[in-house]
Amino acid sequence: MYKYYGIALFVIIIDQLTKWGVVKNMDKGQEIVIWDPIFSLYSHRNQGAAWGMMQGKFGLFTIITIVVIVAIIYYFHKEGKGKPLFQTSLMLLLGGAIGNFIDRLLRGEVVDFASFWIPVINYDFPIFNIADMALTFGVITMIIYVLFYEGKAGKVKK
Repeated sequence: MYKYYGIALFVIIIDQLTKWGVVKNMDKGQEIVIWDPIFSLYSHRNQGAAWGMMQGKFGLFTIITIVVIVAIIYYFHKEGKGKPLFQTSLMLLLGGAIGNFIDRLLRGEVVDFASFWIPVINYDFPIFNIADMALTFGVITMIIYVLFYEGKAGKVKK
Protein backbone atom coordinates (compact mmCIF):
# COMPACT_ATOMS: atom_id res chain seq x y z
CA MET A 1 0.00 0.00 0.00
CA TYR A 2 2.82 2.42 0.84
CA LYS A 3 4.38 1.96 -2.60
CA TYR A 4 1.72 4.31 -3.94
CA TYR A 5 3.36 7.17 -2.05
CA GLY A 6 6.08 6.87 -4.71
CA ILE A 7 3.60 8.30 -7.23
CA ALA A 8 3.13 11.41 -5.09
CA LEU A 9 6.88 11.70 -4.51
CA PHE A 10 7.57 11.38 -8.24
CA VAL A 11 5.05 14.14 -9.03
CA ILE A 12 6.56 16.42 -6.37
CA ILE A 13 10.13 15.88 -7.59
CA ILE A 14 9.33 16.40 -11.30
CA ASP A 15 7.13 19.39 -10.46
CA GLN A 16 9.78 21.10 -8.35
CA LEU A 17 12.60 20.35 -10.80
CA THR A 18 10.68 21.83 -13.73
CA LYS A 19 9.69 24.91 -11.71
CA TRP A 20 13.27 25.34 -10.51
CA GLY A 21 14.43 25.18 -14.13
CA VAL A 22 11.96 27.88 -15.13
CA VAL A 23 12.84 30.16 -12.19
CA LYS A 24 16.61 29.79 -12.73
CA ASN A 25 16.66 30.03 -16.51
CA MET A 26 13.81 32.33 -17.49
CA ASP A 27 12.72 35.83 -16.56
CA LYS A 28 9.10 36.37 -15.53
CA GLY A 29 7.09 36.88 -18.69
CA GLN A 30 9.73 35.29 -20.92
CA GLU A 31 8.47 32.84 -23.54
CA ILE A 32 10.30 30.03 -25.32
CA VAL A 33 8.34 28.70 -28.27
CA ILE A 34 8.57 24.92 -28.53
CA TRP A 35 5.93 24.14 -31.16
CA ASP A 36 4.70 27.29 -32.88
CA PRO A 37 1.93 28.25 -32.27
CA ILE A 38 0.66 25.29 -30.19
CA PHE A 39 3.02 25.01 -27.22
CA SER A 40 5.51 27.23 -25.45
CA LEU A 41 7.20 27.62 -22.12
CA TYR A 42 6.04 30.86 -20.54
CA SER A 43 7.45 31.93 -17.18
CA HIS A 44 4.41 32.98 -15.16
CA ARG A 45 3.62 33.37 -11.45
CA ASN A 46 0.24 32.85 -9.86
CA GLN A 47 -0.77 33.95 -6.37
CA GLY A 48 -4.26 32.52 -6.70
CA ALA A 49 -5.97 29.22 -7.34
CA ALA A 50 -6.68 27.53 -10.67
CA TRP A 51 -6.67 29.95 -13.62
CA GLY A 52 -5.66 32.80 -11.33
CA MET A 53 -8.86 32.91 -9.31
CA MET A 54 -8.78 34.41 -5.81
CA GLN A 55 -5.41 36.15 -6.15
CA GLY A 56 -3.50 36.87 -2.93
CA LYS A 57 -5.49 34.59 -0.58
CA PHE A 58 -2.32 32.95 0.83
CA GLY A 59 -3.75 32.18 4.28
CA LEU A 60 -6.90 30.63 2.85
CA PHE A 61 -4.94 28.45 0.43
CA THR A 62 -2.62 27.32 3.23
CA ILE A 63 -5.53 26.17 5.39
CA ILE A 64 -7.37 24.54 2.49
CA THR A 65 -4.24 22.73 1.28
CA ILE A 66 -3.43 21.35 4.74
CA VAL A 67 -7.02 20.09 5.11
CA VAL A 68 -6.90 18.54 1.63
CA ILE A 69 -3.55 16.82 2.30
CA VAL A 70 -4.80 15.37 5.60
CA ALA A 71 -8.06 14.23 3.95
CA ILE A 72 -6.23 12.56 1.06
CA ILE A 73 -3.93 10.65 3.42
CA TYR A 74 -6.87 9.68 5.64
CA TYR A 75 -8.95 8.36 2.73
CA PHE A 76 -5.94 6.61 1.25
CA HIS A 77 -5.48 4.56 4.42
CA LYS A 78 -9.17 4.25 5.36
CA GLU A 79 -10.68 3.42 1.96
CA GLY A 80 -7.81 2.65 -0.39
CA LYS A 81 -6.74 -0.90 0.44
CA GLY A 82 -7.20 -3.19 -2.55
CA LYS A 83 -8.31 -0.34 -4.84
CA PRO A 84 -5.30 0.48 -7.04
CA LEU A 85 -7.08 3.02 -9.26
CA PHE A 86 -8.46 4.85 -6.22
CA GLN A 87 -5.03 4.81 -4.56
CA THR A 88 -3.37 6.12 -7.72
CA SER A 89 -5.88 8.96 -8.03
CA LEU A 90 -5.33 9.99 -4.41
CA MET A 91 -1.55 9.97 -4.79
CA LEU A 92 -1.74 12.10 -7.95
CA LEU A 93 -3.90 14.54 -5.98
CA LEU A 94 -1.48 14.45 -3.04
CA GLY A 95 1.58 15.07 -5.23
CA GLY A 96 -0.11 17.94 -7.03
CA ALA A 97 -1.37 19.55 -3.83
CA ILE A 98 2.03 19.32 -2.16
CA GLY A 99 3.86 20.53 -5.29
CA ASN A 100 1.91 23.78 -5.44
CA PHE A 101 1.93 24.08 -1.63
CA ILE A 102 5.74 24.04 -1.65
CA ASP A 103 5.69 26.96 -4.09
CA ARG A 104 3.32 28.95 -1.94
CA LEU A 105 5.42 28.34 1.17
CA LEU A 106 8.83 29.01 -0.43
CA ARG A 107 7.97 31.67 -3.02
CA GLY A 108 4.61 33.08 -1.94
CA GLU A 109 3.32 32.21 -5.42
CA VAL A 110 3.01 29.25 -7.76
CA VAL A 111 5.31 28.93 -10.78
CA ASP A 112 3.41 28.10 -13.97
CA PHE A 113 5.05 27.55 -17.34
CA ALA A 114 3.16 25.30 -19.78
CA SER A 115 1.26 27.39 -22.33
CA PHE A 116 -1.01 25.80 -24.94
CA TRP A 117 -3.01 27.40 -27.70
CA ILE A 118 -5.75 25.22 -29.20
CA PRO A 119 -6.14 26.41 -32.80
CA VAL A 120 -9.24 24.33 -33.61
CA ILE A 121 -11.30 26.42 -31.18
CA ASN A 122 -8.96 29.44 -31.08
CA TYR A 123 -8.45 29.04 -27.32
CA ASP A 124 -5.44 30.10 -25.27
CA PHE A 125 -5.49 27.56 -22.41
CA PRO A 126 -4.52 28.93 -18.96
CA ILE A 127 -0.83 28.46 -18.13
CA PHE A 128 -0.16 25.51 -15.82
CA ASN A 129 2.54 23.27 -14.29
CA ILE A 130 3.22 19.59 -13.50
CA ALA A 131 1.39 19.78 -10.14
CA ASP A 132 -1.68 21.12 -11.95
CA MET A 133 -1.46 18.25 -14.43
CA ALA A 134 -1.27 15.73 -11.58
CA LEU A 135 -4.30 17.32 -9.91
CA THR A 136 -6.24 17.18 -13.18
CA PHE A 137 -5.32 13.55 -13.90
CA GLY A 138 -6.04 12.69 -10.26
CA VAL A 139 -9.56 14.08 -10.55
CA ILE A 140 -10.14 12.35 -13.91
CA THR A 141 -8.87 9.04 -12.48
CA MET A 142 -11.11 9.47 -9.42
CA ILE A 143 -14.14 10.10 -11.65
CA ILE A 144 -13.36 6.97 -13.67
CA TYR A 145 -13.02 4.98 -10.46
CA VAL A 146 -16.31 6.26 -9.02
CA LEU A 147 -18.24 5.74 -12.27
CA PHE A 148 -16.93 2.34 -13.24
CA TYR A 149 -15.39 0.59 -10.23
CA GLU A 150 -16.72 1.87 -6.91
CA GLY A 151 -19.07 -0.61 -5.32
CA LYS A 152 -18.29 -3.30 -7.87
CA ALA A 153 -15.32 -4.79 -5.99
CA GLY A 154 -16.43 -7.68 -3.86
CA LYS A 155 -19.70 -8.28 -5.75
CA VAL A 156 -20.05 -11.83 -6.97
CA LYS A 157 -21.38 -12.37 -10.47
CA LYS A 158 -24.27 -14.84 -10.71
